[in-house]
Amino acid sequence: MEEDDKKLLDDKPLVEDDTEELEDPELVLDCVPREAEQKAGLGSSCPGIEQSKDKQKQRLTAQEKRQACLLRRDLSHLDQLHEEKDLFIQKTRGELRACRRRMELLVKQQESVAAEIAAERAANNMAAMGRLEAASRRLCSELKNERDLQAQMMAVLQQSQSALWQIEVQEGQLEDARKSAQEEAAAARRGLQERAAKQLHREMGASGKAERNRLLRARRCVHLQKELGLRQQKLVEEAQKNHRKALRFLKASLGRIREQEQKEELETREHMRRRMDAVLALKNSISANREMLRKFQAWGQAKTELAEQKAQAEKKAILAQGGDAFKHLCHQRRRQELEAQNRAFEEEQKRRKQEIVSRLLKEEAVEDQRRPRPEPPRPAGQRSLRDQTWSYVATFCDGQSTEAPLCCPLQRQSPPLSLFQPDVPGQRPGPAQEQIKLQETRSRFYQSSPLLTAISSESVQGDGSLGGEDTLAWPEIPGLWKEDYKPFQVSKEDVDRKPVGGTKMDKDILARTMQRLRSGVIHKQVASGREFRGCPFNSKPKFIHFKDFDVGKVYKKKITLINATYTINYCKLVGVDESLQDFIHVDFDPPGPLSAGMSCEVLVTFKPMINKDLEGNVSFLAQTGGFSVPLKCSTKKCSLSLDKELIDFGSYTVGETAIRTITLTNTGGLGTKFRFLLASETCEMDTSQSVLKLSSTFTYEDKSLYDKFTTSFSEHQMEGNESSPTDVPSQKESGKLDVKEQEEGHPIESEGVTLTTIMTIPPNEEQMEFSLGETTEGDIGPFSSIKVPVIFTPIVPGTVQNSFKVVFKNQQCPTLYFKVVGVAIDVPVWVPKPNVDLKICMYDRLYQDSILVHTRSKAALRLKFEVCKELRGHVELLPETGYIQALSSYSVQLKFLPRHSLPEDAGKYFDKETRVLEAPMTIRVADQIKPVGFTVHAVVTTSDLELSPAGLDFGYCTIYEAIRTQISLCNHSLLPQEFGFVGLPKFVDIQPNDGFGTILPLETLQLDVIFQPTKAKEYNFELICKSEINRCFKLACRAVGVYPPLELSHNQIKFAATSLYDTSVATLYVINSHLSMNSLTHSVPRIGSEDAFPVGPTSFEFLLPPDSPITISPLVGTVWPGKRCLVRVAFRPVLPSELIHQEAFQALSRKAEVKLSQKETVTQRKDQRRPSFSMLRLQNQDRLLRASASQPPELQKEDLASSSQEYQSAQASLTRSFQGKFDKFVVPCVVASGDTKDRKGTEPLSFSPHNTLYLELWCPAVAPSIVVTSDKGKTVINFGDIAAGHRGIKKVSIQNISPEDLDLEYSVLNPDGPFVLLNPTIRLPSGETQVLDLSFSPRESVVAQEILDIITKKGTLSLALMGTGVASTITCSIEGDVLNMGYVIARESVSLGFKLQNNSPLPIKFSMQLDSLSSRSRDQHCLPQFLASPDQRTEVVGTQNYSGQSVFSVVPVEGVMEPGKAQDFTVTFSPDHESLYFSDRLQVVLFEKKVSHHILLKGAAREHMMFVEGGDPLDVPVESLTVIPAFDLEHREEAEELKPILVTLDYAQLDPDTQAPPATRELQVGCIRTTQLSAKKTVEFSMDNIAALQHKGFTIEPSRGSVERGQTKAISISWTPPIDFDPDHPLLASALLQLRGDVKETYKVLFVAQVVTGP
Repeated sequence: MEEDDKKLLDDKPLVEDDTEELEDPELVLDCVPREAEQKAGLGSSCPGIEQSKDKQKQRLTAQEKRQACLLRRDLSHLDQLHEEKDLFIQKTRGELRACRRRMELLVKQQESVAAEIAAERAANNMAAMGRLEAASRRLCSELKNERDLQAQMMAVLQQSQSALWQIEVQEGQLEDARKSAQEEAAAARRGLQERAAKQLHREMGASGKAERNRLLRARRCVHLQKELGLRQQKLVEEAQKNHRKALRFLKASLGRIREQEQKEELETREHMRRRMDAVLALKNSISANREMLRKFQAWGQAKTELAEQKAQAEKKAILAQGGDAFKHLCHQRRRQELEAQNRAFEEEQKRRKQEIVSRLLKEEAVEDQRRPRPEPPRPAGQRSLRDQTWSYVATFCDGQSTEAPLCCPLQRQSPPLSLFQPDVPGQRPGPAQEQIKLQETRSRFYQSSPLLTAISSESVQGDGSLGGEDTLAWPEIPGLWKEDYKPFQVSKEDVDRKPVGGTKMDKDILARTMQRLRSGVIHKQVASGREFRGCPFNSKPKFIHFKDFDVGKVYKKKITLINATYTINYCKLVGVDESLQDFIHVDFDPPGPLSAGMSCEVLVTFKPMINKDLEGNVSFLAQTGGFSVPLKCSTKKCSLSLDKELIDFGSYTVGETAIRTITLTNTGGLGTKFRFLLASETCEMDTSQSVLKLSSTFTYEDKSLYDKFTTSFSEHQMEGNESSPTDVPSQKESGKLDVKEQEEGHPIESEGVTLTTIMTIPPNEEQMEFSLGETTEGDIGPFSSIKVPVIFTPIVPGTVQNSFKVVFKNQQCPTLYFKVVGVAIDVPVWVPKPNVDLKICMYDRLYQDSILVHTRSKAALRLKFEVCKELRGHVELLPETGYIQALSSYSVQLKFLPRHSLPEDAGKYFDKETRVLEAPMTIRVADQIKPVGFTVHAVVTTSDLELSPAGLDFGYCTIYEAIRTQISLCNHSLLPQEFGFVGLPKFVDIQPNDGFGTILPLETLQLDVIFQPTKAKEYNFELICKSEINRCFKLACRAVGVYPPLELSHNQIKFAATSLYDTSVATLYVINSHLSMNSLTHSVPRIGSEDAFPVGPTSFEFLLPPDSPITISPLVGTVWPGKRCLVRVAFRPVLPSELIHQEAFQALSRKAEVKLSQKETVTQRKDQRRPSFSMLRLQNQDRLLRASASQPPELQKEDLASSSQEYQSAQASLTRSFQGKFDKFVVPCVVASGDTKDRKGTEPLSFSPHNTLYLELWCPAVAPSIVVTSDKGKTVINFGDIAAGHRGIKKVSIQNISPEDLDLEYSVLNPDGPFVLLNPTIRLPSGETQVLDLSFSPRESVVAQEILDIITKKGTLSLALMGTGVASTITCSIEGDVLNMGYVIARESVSLGFKLQNNSPLPIKFSMQLDSLSSRSRDQHCLPQFLASPDQRTEVVGTQNYSGQSVFSVVPVEGVMEPGKAQDFTVTFSPDHESLYFSDRLQVVLFEKKVSHHILLKGAAREHMMFVEGGDPLDVPVESLTVIPAFDLEHREEAEELKPILVTLDYAQLDPDTQAPPATRELQVGCIRTTQLSAKKTVEFSMDNIAALQHKGFTIEPSRGSVERGQTKAISISWTPPIDFDPDHPLLASALLQLRGDVKETYKVLFVAQVVTGP
């Protein structure tokens, strides 16, 4: 429905230009012009008139027709949408009402369940409480669901109303189009009627013609049938002949087909037989195979059982011998598996040997075909790198020095060095025999020369690069290097022409080729729409590290590569870095495709040739890209450290000896020599041939100490290589490191030495006190540690310290330093803690501590502990006497129990102001004059807590409230104390923390004591506060409990945050539950121990504080026993009027100041040349201002009314700037016995102050989120007086003044009410203004008032809508709303008048409309009027004039009727032809919308002055469309015919025994008043055959007479059944009635009489 509305109102235009199908079947015909409609209204077929009208016809264009059709379709669709939307809104409202009823029912059920829960809780029925609580939760969930449903339905209803309003607006916009469409439809209907008449005439002519044609066609059909019969007979005979011929051919064909089918059937049977035989043979074969399989299975099973039996027998035999059978079986299985593997390996070896032999034979055949060639000549005076290398090897093997003469060049049979490197590029294998010889030679050289294993292929290749003519590879073609071979010489020009590294084109071709190869190898991997990025294989371990290697040894490590991609990947070894190719060999067998997560292994072999750190990568290539594994080779290094840098010996007596140990640790793989020295000594070191090697394994913790050690370095370079400061050359190239050790002995004094510096420090006391053990120098191996003892021998009392260092022979190791500290003392007995601090102590509390005494003496000593006599009652040392053993310690127990007399007893040792105690203690040692003393320090404080006040009196308190009183708790102690109120009664509570907590020193805490009585009695009790040391402090309390006769359902109401001028409402109940005075069964209302409150009506009154925004309704009431009274509490925050007046006065003052400053500026400009005059004016203005300021502000504020513009502006300004406010009100409710109605006059009831109830209200007020900006912020919208059926519209502007966007909701207005919100807005952005259109459409005379709530999440804005609907009531002077104009001579007129009276207080605009001129018929698909039955005729428009002019006319047509006045109207009847059925309807339309009266206009016209009325109708009230031609007077007699009049008489014979009255009827004979001149002024009438009628029971009076002009006379006809009347047959009779006026007319009156026996 909503989609249709949007489609009609928004998307689709009302009139479209596109051609669409017509929905109305009547509109398929061409539209008739308006002139044709007028012609159809005349009902004339005169050719002259048609010719004159044809000239004025105007055809509508196709565009106008299309627009009209679309407009009618849109109007009908709009009406349909309106009806559907209205029905949907009504249905939604019904559902909303049902939802609200369900919610009310759920609320009632909740209340009943809550009451039951309370009752069961009082009865302590837990099972029932659980069941009721479950029911309560279910009701809450159902209520929540109903509220959600209500919100959804309200939203749907608002949307539907909005759509309905839009439809109504659209209908209002299309009202004029609707009227024009209806007028056009009426014109079309009249045109259709005219065309229907013409069509009828044509059809009648056509029907006659069709009848003649039918007869002609019938004769032709008879003739044709005869001819067809003859032709059919001939065809049948020919068909029979053909059938006999075809039958013979058919029999022959069927015979051949049967023979062929029989043959095919035989072939099919033979084929099936063969197939069956094959199936049987297959079945037999399967059975035989199954038997064979069973035999094989039986053989296998028997063999398996035999093997198991044999195994069991072996097992038993082994067990009998005492062996392990399981182990024997495992060994046997492994041996069998090994034998199988050996056999498979031998077969594989045989196969490979065959392949090698075949390959060797093939190579020998290829070599035989080649022609041998001599080797190229060599220069005689230059030796190649190979000759140099082998001569060095031969010299080394013979023990000669490197300076010996080199040996002769090696022959070709000597193995080249490249054979030791099978992976070197360019190497090609030789024949098989030569290969074997080379292997033997290589093994011989390995055995004879161990140095050969240390030669690196990289160094050999590097040396070979120096000599451009030397090569280490075999020639590709044997014999190429023979002496008789002459190589091809390239011309020098060609060599010079080509650049080094190839031309640019060669480089481009190489780059493109490499790019194409890489692009063909590497592919992107995409799985499940994700492309893999990252390393394709993960290495485990991630880093290959060969640590602490030795030159000449072989190291191997295995790594695992794991496929980390999404799918299958490949892995290929690319190689290692160029710097590692001579030392690293990688064994990797490509595993083929690897699935994700699969792995393969790689074996890395490292054979070091030089003592040097190496780093590089092992490169691999995967399908998704390359990756590498880092590799590092580390040489052996020294990593030395000390376990400590400071040795603290502590305190020792002079003469004692203490030993500590320091550990030197080497975590490296290289050992070295070390030596411990004093930091001031130096060590002579030979640095002539030393090399500094900085290793990352050392950590320089003290760089300043390391910088003191300086040495000189000598740098050497390797031949063919560049060395960095961190590179170390090999020993064979740089020579051996020559280190001279320093000899031990007395140092030699010298002032300066070139290479060696020796410093001599004379011995002193410090050096004698600290010494090292025997092991001060030596060798430390790799991964080992050495412990060196440090000896401390104190000589002189005091603190002694010294520094030592550790130097190493390896110059790469830095010097290490450590420090030694010790203290030498000479007293044998001492106390480590000379001051004993007991911190803060309380009186009467015991504090203990342990005093430790040490001795250095080597003999036992007697100790005596003394306390000063002033503190002997408070301090005690136990034991008083003791013996301390040699070189040990002794513990003494100190007990401190301060008494309250300590300040007086301690004397000078105690400071009363600071409460500090300093007590000296003495330890006396036997045979020692000087005692050992120590001091005890303590701060002594009290533990008192003070409660104030000393007693509490709560007074009178009801059981429905609680009284809170504050008390103070003070801590007089210097220590924090924990406290708690224990043993509290149930009706007392202490906060915070339930009366428990910690109070800080000298702190005062405020505690709240809350008293809530449970019953009416007098209370006397004590509150006990205990401290952590179990001290009690008491507080006496008393109170009186009151049980009031009334109670409130809620004692506290917390309103939601309410906007200014908004209202929040809460409800509560005042309950009277006092039903009985029996105090034994339940508690009764009373005050303390007084008498009980009487049972009866109890009154209450709420006492509101003055000027509070609280409204309570009712304030005063009476509650009967067992009843409750509903109380409504409303909170409406408003701004104080004084504040608004003050703001308004300030605004007025600012405006006055601005105006005054403007006037002063103008005056100064005009009077610049007259300073004296301007000064006078300024003085006068200052005087006026002072006078105005001297007026009291109250008088100025009184001038501002609440309706003034300044007041409202100030109110709006303060509302916008309101920051929020929170108020808390306590409203007392006094209670009295009796009914408020029983008091006499204004006599107050006797309220008791002790029975007062209190209601606490929390009222937060906030600034409104939405304010009204139109009409000075008024929220009351008064529409005034609006006529019923009309609509008044008001515009209201609202603004969002909150900082966020708000979603708006609207309360539902009365659906049947007159107020409608036309444009509801769902969302209002922050700071924006929206205009709301409100309409007031009263349907009757009523005073309407509604509240429209604009609801947001922050508040509600209420708009009061007011308006008065005034009914447009008028009265008409015509009774029955029928105005009969009577009979009129044709082509004459008559006028009648009537009045309309305006009885409403509003002026009324009226208009008069005739249905004949503005037809509003809704049914367009009815039968023509002359074809309908009399019961179905509902038309009010009868016969009209032929001329097209209206038969009836009214004056005035429109105007305005003032309130209380009448308007005269004149109706004129002007027929242009004779008819008895002139009629029309006159509508009185008010305000162009409402039809107040329908007046039926009737009239008849005659060509002559006489007429007859009465009788039963014999014709239809609609004239024929044809016009009766007029005849001349002289021919009238010939054309005169009798006019029938039917008079039916029904004689009612209800009772046969009683004579019934006769049946009577009347005929009216009249004479029409006319203005025409006529010979006769009257009309005479006469009826013949009176006697015959009387014989049949008819009585006619009068039978003849005359009628004056403008008069009528009645002819009375009565009938009584005669004696011979047959009731089964009606009586028929006739008579002639003649009228004579200007002409003579004769009527034949037919009488039909019958007897009716029933009602």
